[in-house]
Amino acid sequence: MIRSMTGFGQASQQVDGVHYAVEIRSVNNRYFKSTIRMPEELSALETALEAQLRKRVHRGSITLTVKFRLADDVSPYQINDSALQEYLKHLQQLRDQVGNAQTANIDLTALLGLPGVLTQTDDMEKIASKARTALTPLVDQAIDGLLKMRTTEGQALADDLLIHRQAITSRLSEVAQRAPQVVDEYHQRLSNRVNELLAKAQLEIAQPDLIREVAIYAERCDIAEEVSRLTGHMQQFEEILTNGNEDPSGRTLDFLTQEMLREANTIASKSNDVNIARHIVEVKGSIDRIKEQVQNVE
Repeated sequence: MIRSMTGFGQASQQVDGVHYAVEIRSVNNRYFKSTIRMPEELSALETALEAQLRKRVHRGSITLTVKFRLADDVSPYQINDSALQEYLKHLQQLRDQVGNAQTANIDLTALLGLPGVLTQTDDMEKIASKARTALTPLVDQAIDGLLKMRTTEGQALADDLLIHRQAITSRLSEVAQRAPQVVDEYHQRLSNRVNELLAKAQLEIAQPDLIREVAIYAERCDIAEEVSRLTGHMQQFEEILTNGNEDPSGRTLDFLTQEMLREANTIASKSNDVNIARHIVEVKGSIDRIKEQVQNVE
Protein backbone atom coordinates (compact mmCIF):
# COMPACT_ATOMS: atom_id res chain seq x y z
CA MET A 1 0.00 0.00 0.00
CA ILE A 2 1.30 3.42 -0.88
CA ARG A 3 0.21 6.91 0.17
CA SER A 4 0.15 10.10 -1.81
CA MET A 5 1.90 13.19 -0.45
CA THR A 6 -1.10 15.40 -1.20
CA GLY A 7 -3.80 15.67 1.42
CA PHE A 8 -5.84 17.76 3.83
CA GLY A 9 -7.15 17.24 7.35
CA GLN A 10 -8.92 19.42 9.90
CA ALA A 11 -10.39 19.28 13.39
CA SER A 12 -11.98 21.74 15.80
CA GLN A 13 -13.28 21.76 19.35
CA GLN A 14 -14.35 24.14 22.09
CA VAL A 15 -12.55 23.73 25.40
CA ASP A 16 -13.26 25.89 28.47
CA GLY A 17 -14.94 28.55 26.38
CA VAL A 18 -12.11 28.68 23.80
CA HIS A 19 -12.71 27.45 20.24
CA TYR A 20 -9.64 25.76 18.70
CA ALA A 21 -9.32 24.89 15.00
CA VAL A 22 -6.51 22.92 13.33
CA GLU A 23 -5.86 22.49 9.59
CA ILE A 24 -3.11 20.41 7.97
CA ARG A 25 -2.26 20.54 4.27
CA SER A 26 0.49 18.63 2.48
CA VAL A 27 2.02 18.70 -1.00
CA ASN A 28 5.00 17.02 -2.68
CA ASN A 29 8.51 17.32 -1.34
CA ARG A 30 11.52 15.00 -1.47
CA TYR A 31 11.93 15.42 2.29
CA PHE A 32 9.85 16.32 5.34
CA LYS A 33 9.36 20.07 5.58
CA SER A 34 6.94 21.60 8.06
CA THR A 35 5.50 25.09 8.38
CA ILE A 36 3.66 25.91 11.60
CA ARG A 37 1.28 28.87 11.55
CA MET A 38 -0.23 29.77 14.88
CA PRO A 39 -1.00 32.82 17.05
CA GLU A 40 1.94 34.37 18.84
CA GLU A 41 0.35 33.54 22.18
CA LEU A 42 0.75 29.82 21.43
CA SER A 43 4.18 29.97 19.74
CA ALA A 44 5.78 28.03 22.62
CA LEU A 45 3.94 24.92 21.34
CA GLU A 46 5.50 24.99 17.87
CA THR A 47 8.29 22.49 18.59
CA ALA A 48 5.94 20.00 20.24
CA LEU A 49 3.44 20.16 17.38
CA GLU A 50 6.18 19.65 14.77
CA ALA A 51 7.41 16.58 16.67
CA GLN A 52 3.84 15.28 16.73
CA LEU A 53 3.67 15.68 12.96
CA ARG A 54 7.00 13.92 12.35
CA LYS A 55 5.87 10.81 14.21
CA ARG A 56 3.16 10.07 11.65
CA VAL A 57 4.02 11.98 8.47
CA HIS A 58 7.34 11.15 6.83
CA ARG A 59 7.54 13.10 3.54
CA GLY A 60 6.04 16.19 1.99
CA SER A 61 5.69 19.91 2.61
CA ILE A 62 3.32 20.09 5.57
CA THR A 63 1.53 23.27 6.63
CA LEU A 64 -0.09 23.15 10.07
CA THR A 65 -2.39 26.07 10.88
CA VAL A 66 -3.75 26.62 14.39
CA LYS A 67 -6.45 29.18 15.20
CA PHE A 68 -8.34 29.94 18.39
CA ARG A 69 -11.24 32.22 19.28
CA LEU A 70 -11.91 33.39 22.83
CA ALA A 71 -15.29 33.73 24.47
CA ASP A 72 -16.83 37.20 24.24
CA ASP A 73 -16.25 37.92 27.93
CA VAL A 74 -12.53 37.09 27.79
CA SER A 75 -10.00 39.78 26.91
CA PRO A 76 -6.57 38.43 25.88
CA TYR A 77 -4.67 41.66 26.59
CA GLN A 78 -4.71 44.53 29.04
CA ILE A 79 -3.10 47.96 28.84
CA ASN A 80 -0.07 48.56 31.01
CA ASP A 81 -0.94 52.07 32.25
CA SER A 82 2.50 52.85 33.66
CA ALA A 83 4.30 51.88 30.44
CA LEU A 84 1.88 53.93 28.34
CA GLN A 85 2.28 56.96 30.61
CA GLU A 86 6.08 56.75 30.30
CA TYR A 87 5.82 56.76 26.50
CA LEU A 88 3.42 59.75 26.63
CA LYS A 89 5.67 61.67 29.01
CA HIS A 90 8.66 61.18 26.76
CA LEU A 91 6.72 62.22 23.65
CA GLN A 92 5.48 65.39 25.38
CA GLN A 93 9.05 66.30 26.28
CA LEU A 94 10.11 65.89 22.67
CA ARG A 95 7.20 68.05 21.50
CA ASP A 96 8.20 70.82 23.92
CA GLN A 97 11.73 70.72 22.57
CA VAL A 98 10.52 71.12 18.99
CA GLY A 99 8.67 74.32 19.86
CA ASN A 100 5.46 75.92 18.67
CA ALA A 101 6.70 76.20 15.09
CA GLN A 102 5.69 72.63 14.50
CA THR A 103 2.68 70.66 15.61
CA ALA A 104 3.07 67.04 16.75
CA ASN A 105 -0.05 64.90 17.22
CA ILE A 106 0.11 61.87 19.47
CA ASP A 107 -1.87 58.83 18.24
CA LEU A 108 -2.78 56.69 21.23
CA THR A 109 -3.81 53.79 19.01
CA ALA A 110 -0.32 53.64 17.50
CA LEU A 111 1.19 53.63 20.98
CA LEU A 112 -0.56 50.32 21.76
CA GLY A 113 1.89 48.59 19.44
CA LEU A 114 4.94 49.69 21.41
CA PRO A 115 6.75 47.07 23.55
CA GLY A 116 5.29 46.59 26.99
CA VAL A 117 2.09 48.60 26.45
CA LEU A 118 -0.10 45.53 25.97
CA THR A 119 0.34 42.57 28.30
CA GLN A 120 -1.47 39.27 28.50
CA THR A 121 -4.26 38.99 31.00
CA ASP A 122 -4.37 36.26 33.60
CA ASP A 123 -7.14 34.59 31.57
CA MET A 124 -4.91 34.47 28.49
CA GLU A 125 -2.00 33.01 30.43
CA LYS A 126 -4.26 30.26 31.73
CA ILE A 127 -5.55 29.55 28.21
CA ALA A 128 -1.99 29.37 26.84
CA SER A 129 -0.97 26.94 29.58
CA LYS A 130 -3.93 24.66 28.78
CA ALA A 131 -3.63 24.96 25.00
CA ARG A 132 -1.29 21.98 24.59
CA THR A 133 -3.74 19.65 26.28
CA ALA A 134 -6.51 20.92 24.01
CA LEU A 135 -4.49 20.94 20.77
CA THR A 136 -2.75 17.55 20.99
CA PRO A 137 -5.87 15.44 20.28
CA LEU A 138 -7.04 17.93 17.64
CA VAL A 139 -3.74 17.67 15.77
CA ASP A 140 -4.02 13.87 15.90
CA GLN A 141 -7.55 14.07 14.47
CA ALA A 142 -6.38 16.39 11.69
CA ILE A 143 -3.49 14.00 10.91
CA ASP A 144 -6.00 11.13 10.75
CA GLY A 145 -7.97 13.05 8.12
CA LEU A 146 -4.79 13.92 6.24
CA LEU A 147 -3.59 10.30 6.16
CA LYS A 148 -7.02 9.06 5.13
CA MET A 149 -7.01 11.37 2.11
CA ARG A 150 -3.41 10.49 1.30
CA THR A 151 -4.25 6.79 1.48
CA THR A 152 -7.26 7.21 -0.82
CA GLU A 153 -5.23 9.14 -3.36
CA GLY A 154 -2.40 6.63 -2.93
CA GLN A 155 -4.72 3.78 -3.91
CA ALA A 156 -5.76 5.61 -7.08
CA LEU A 157 -2.09 6.29 -7.74
CA ALA A 158 -1.20 2.61 -7.24
CA ASP A 159 -3.93 1.54 -9.67
CA ASP A 160 -2.51 3.87 -12.32
CA LEU A 161 1.05 2.68 -11.69
CA LEU A 162 -0.03 -0.96 -12.01
CA ILE A 163 -1.52 -0.17 -15.43
CA HIS A 164 1.86 1.18 -16.59
CA ARG A 165 3.58 -1.80 -14.99
CA GLN A 166 1.36 -4.18 -16.95
CA ALA A 167 2.12 -2.33 -20.19
CA ILE A 168 5.87 -2.64 -19.56
CA THR A 169 5.60 -6.32 -18.66
CA SER A 170 3.64 -7.03 -21.83
CA ARG A 171 6.19 -5.27 -24.04
CA LEU A 172 9.06 -6.94 -22.20
CA SER A 173 7.54 -10.36 -22.87
CA GLU A 174 7.45 -9.59 -26.58
CA VAL A 175 11.07 -8.43 -26.46
CA ALA A 176 12.11 -11.69 -24.75
CA GLN A 177 10.34 -13.72 -27.44
CA ARG A 178 11.82 -11.66 -30.24
CA ALA A 179 15.46 -11.67 -29.03
CA PRO A 180 16.41 -15.26 -30.15
CA GLN A 181 14.94 -14.62 -33.58
CA VAL A 182 17.25 -11.64 -34.09
CA VAL A 183 20.35 -13.85 -34.01
CA ASP A 184 18.77 -16.46 -36.31
CA GLU A 185 17.77 -13.79 -38.79
CA TYR A 186 21.24 -12.27 -38.69
CA HIS A 187 22.74 -15.69 -39.31
CA GLN A 188 20.49 -16.17 -42.30
CA ARG A 189 21.15 -12.71 -43.72
CA LEU A 190 24.90 -13.01 -43.25
CA SER A 191 24.97 -16.46 -44.79
CA ASN A 192 22.95 -15.36 -47.82
CA ARG A 193 25.04 -12.26 -48.33
CA VAL A 194 28.34 -14.11 -48.01
CA ASN A 195 27.20 -16.84 -50.38
CA GLU A 196 26.03 -14.25 -52.85
CA LEU A 197 29.38 -12.48 -52.84
CA LEU A 198 31.41 -15.66 -52.91
CA ALA A 199 29.37 -17.06 -55.78
CA LYS A 200 30.41 -14.14 -57.91
CA ALA A 201 34.05 -14.75 -57.03
CA GLN A 202 33.65 -18.54 -57.23
CA LEU A 203 35.02 -18.95 -53.68
CA GLU A 204 33.85 -20.77 -50.60
CA ILE A 205 33.91 -19.77 -46.90
CA ALA A 206 34.50 -22.21 -44.12
CA GLN A 207 31.44 -22.78 -41.91
CA PRO A 208 33.45 -22.33 -38.68
CA ASP A 209 34.30 -18.78 -39.80
CA LEU A 210 30.64 -18.02 -40.41
CA ILE A 211 29.61 -19.53 -37.11
CA ARG A 212 32.27 -17.55 -35.28
CA GLU A 213 31.00 -14.28 -36.82
CA VAL A 214 27.43 -15.11 -35.82
CA ALA A 215 28.59 -16.00 -32.28
CA ILE A 216 30.33 -12.63 -31.95
CA TYR A 217 27.17 -10.86 -33.09
CA ALA A 218 25.05 -12.93 -30.72
CA GLU A 219 27.32 -12.04 -27.79
CA ARG A 220 27.28 -8.37 -28.67
CA CYS A 221 23.49 -8.11 -28.89
CA ASP A 222 22.61 -10.54 -26.09
CA ILE A 223 19.98 -8.80 -23.93
CA ALA A 224 18.85 -11.79 -21.86
CA GLU A 225 20.52 -10.49 -18.68
CA GLU A 226 19.02 -7.00 -19.04
CA VAL A 227 15.56 -8.42 -19.76
CA SER A 228 15.84 -10.64 -16.69
CA ARG A 229 16.88 -7.74 -14.45
CA LEU A 230 14.14 -5.47 -15.76
CA THR A 231 11.61 -8.26 -15.21
CA GLY A 232 12.85 -8.58 -11.62
CA HIS A 233 12.50 -4.83 -11.12
CA MET A 234 8.90 -4.99 -12.33
CA GLN A 235 8.12 -7.81 -9.89
CA GLN A 236 9.60 -5.83 -7.00
CA PHE A 237 7.69 -2.76 -8.16
CA GLU A 238 4.38 -4.66 -7.99
CA GLU A 239 5.22 -6.11 -4.57
CA ILE A 240 5.82 -2.63 -3.13
CA LEU A 241 2.50 -1.39 -4.51
CA THR A 242 0.45 -4.30 -3.21
CA ASN A 243 2.16 -5.58 -0.04
CA GLY A 244 0.00 -3.54 2.38
CA ASN A 245 3.07 -2.21 4.23
CA GLU A 246 2.51 1.31 5.57
CA ASP A 247 6.20 2.23 5.58
CA PRO A 248 7.13 5.11 3.21
CA SER A 249 8.10 3.69 -0.19
CA GLY A 250 8.37 6.75 -2.41
CA ARG A 251 12.17 6.91 -2.40
CA THR A 252 12.45 3.17 -3.05
CA LEU A 253 10.11 3.45 -6.02
CA ASP A 254 12.01 6.46 -7.31
CA PHE A 255 15.30 4.54 -7.20
CA LEU A 256 13.65 1.50 -8.77
CA THR A 257 12.39 3.52 -11.74
CA GLN A 258 15.93 4.82 -12.31
CA GLU A 259 17.16 1.22 -12.49
CA MET A 260 14.31 0.32 -14.85
CA LEU A 261 15.28 3.12 -17.20
CA ARG A 262 18.94 2.07 -17.04
CA GLU A 263 18.10 -1.48 -18.13
CA ALA A 264 15.76 -0.28 -20.86
CA ASN A 265 18.46 2.02 -22.27
CA THR A 266 20.96 -0.86 -22.28
CA ILE A 267 18.51 -3.08 -24.15
CA ALA A 268 17.92 -0.34 -26.69
CA SER A 269 21.65 0.17 -27.27
CA LYS A 270 22.51 -3.56 -27.54
CA SER A 271 19.65 -4.86 -29.63
CA ASN A 272 20.05 -4.25 -33.33
CA ASP A 273 16.43 -4.87 -34.25
CA VAL A 274 13.69 -2.46 -35.28
CA ASN A 275 10.90 -4.47 -33.60
CA ILE A 276 12.70 -4.60 -30.26
CA ALA A 277 13.54 -0.91 -30.57
CA ARG A 278 9.85 -0.12 -31.08
CA HIS A 279 8.88 -2.04 -27.97
CA ILE A 280 11.62 -0.41 -25.88
CA VAL A 281 10.48 3.06 -26.95
CA GLU A 282 7.05 2.26 -25.48
CA VAL A 283 8.65 0.71 -22.38
CA LYS A 284 10.70 3.87 -21.76
CA GLY A 285 7.60 6.00 -22.26
CA SER A 286 5.77 4.02 -19.57
CA ILE A 287 8.77 4.23 -17.24
CA ASP A 288 8.85 8.02 -17.66
CA ARG A 289 5.17 8.23 -16.73
CA ILE A 290 5.82 6.01 -13.70
CA LYS A 291 8.71 8.25 -12.67
CA GLU A 292 6.44 11.31 -12.79
CA GLN A 293 3.75 9.60 -10.71
CA VAL A 294 6.20 8.24 -8.15
CA GLN A 295 7.23 11.80 -7.25
CA ASN A 296 3.87 12.06 -5.44
CA VAL A 297 4.35 8.90 -3.35
CA GLU A 298 5.24 9.31 0.32
